[in-house]
Formats: sequence, structure tokens, C-alpha cells
Amino acid sequence: MIEAPPLQTTGTARVPLRRIRSDRKRTPLDWAELWRYRDLWLTLALRDVKLRYRQTALGVAWVVLLPLMASGVFTVVFGLVARLPSDGSPYFLFVFAGFLGWTSFQNTLQRCSISLIGNSALVTKVYFPRILLPASSVLASLLDFAIGLLVLLAVLLARGEFPPLSALLLVPALLLTLQVLALGAGLFMAALTVRYRDVQYVLPFMIQLLLYASPVAYGLSVVPEHLRRFYLLNPVAPLLDALRSALLGHGVINWPAVGIAALASLLILVGGTFFFLRQDRQYADVI
Repeated sequence: MIEAPPLQTTGTARVPLRRIRSDRKRTPLDWAELWRYRDLWLTLALRDVKLRYRQTALGVAWVVLLPLMASGVFTVVFGLVARLPSDGSPYFLFVFAGFLGWTSFQNTLQRCSISLIGNSALVTKVYFPRILLPASSVLASLLDFAIGLLVLLAVLLARGEFPPLSALLLVPALLLTLQVLALGAGLFMAALTVRYRDVQYVLPFMIQLLLYASPVAYGLSVVPEHLRRFYLLNPVAPLLDALRSALLGHGVINWPAVGIAALASLLILVGGTFFFLRQDRQYADVI
């Protein structure tokens, strides 16, 4: 929309000023523009990976070491002390497979939430589709998952327990659905963090609570039947449990719950995208 206000005097000449602004309240999602900036998306993702492991003694080995250490602790607490079942798999591998999916979800959500405030110089000085910043977190998380997956498959192959090909073919679809859920929630958090910095302090605590409300150190089978319908309201739960079953080749996948979780993930992504784009015009001013 173009407005023509009264003439303004500049020296001795009277020059008409034109103010050009959009009459839309929300930045539109321009797929053609996103495609033109695809190289930037890849560059941002690779930069994120390099910065995280720069000047570290072990480098990308931390991608595997952290889930291994957490799996060891959970194995002692839940496997040896609480003696929870592991659906026919060694408890350590059972927990490690769960942590691979959980870490992928957690990393995307956390990185998305701080993607704008962590790149304030870019947001305020250079134009590009801002949604690329949180979206780049997905690729970085997928790279981390791929490294952990190779370690898990190597251990399973050494034990002679390699999962069937039909189960492994489910892994990409389940992982993608989990990333869709994380990205959708992350877009909400990224937009809120710009205006309310409290979010970056509250979110890690909420993620920690969600860890224990999700089947990472235990399976859906240990959840009492009368509580399971309420437990499955958490869309992360059926997706994580199904992903672990596909990785290990053991366990029963609750397909109705997975289908509902996939639909919820898609709705959260759509809602998060619209919310993020609605706040897009304010990021450079508020950040």
C-alpha cells in the first residue's frame, strides 16, 4: 500500500514523499523465496555444527558420548534398581536408542528457541527470510542423529541382532515426524523468546520435565492401562516409542497413537509457522 502525505519542503524545492508499506499484518510464506535462499539455509546449519564443536578436545565425539553417559545413568537407575522391562533388548541399548530420538527432538527445540536472539546481528542488519534461522536447526540435529545411529547399528551388528530392513525403513518417516513436531514448537518458542526473554530460562526446565514424561528410559508397556490414554496426549511419547522399536526391531508400535501424534505434529508446525510469520516484522525492532 502506498501513501502520499503532504509535500515536504527540501531547501527551496517541494519534494513529494512516498511511504511504501505492506497492508498485510503477517509476512507471507514465499516458497519461491525460500528456495532461492536454500544455500543460506545449508550454510547456517553447517555453521551451527562447526561452532558447537570448535576448540573442543573430542569434537563430534560428544554427539555419541553424551547419550552414552546418560544411557549409563538411566540403566543403573531404571534397569538395575527399578528393574523396568526393556521389551526384549539389553537395557542399555534400549535406553540408548530412546536417547537418540529424544536428543534429536530436544536439540531442534532448544536451538530453534534461541535462533533469533543468538543471531541478532543478522536479524537487524541483513534481510533474508527469518524462518531459515530456526529451520537450519533441523539439519544440524539430523546430522547428530546420523552419527549416533551408525554407532547403534554397529553395536547391533556386532551382537548379531541387526533389525530387519522393514523396520529400518520406518526410521526416516518417524524421525521426520519428530522433527516436524520439534520445529513447530520451536517456531513458537523462537518468536516468544524475542519478546519475552524468560522463555530461554523456562524452556530447559520444561524440556527436562518432558524427558521423564516421555518413553526414553522406559517403554509404553510400563504405563498403566488406565493412564495410557492421558499419557499419549504427549505427541512425543508414541513417536519416540515407535522410533525405538524400529531401531531395535523389538516391541509393538501403537499405530493409532502414532497417526494422531503425526497429525498433531503437522498442526503444531502450521500453527508455529503462522505465529512466527505474524511476529516477523517486529523482530529487528524488538530484538
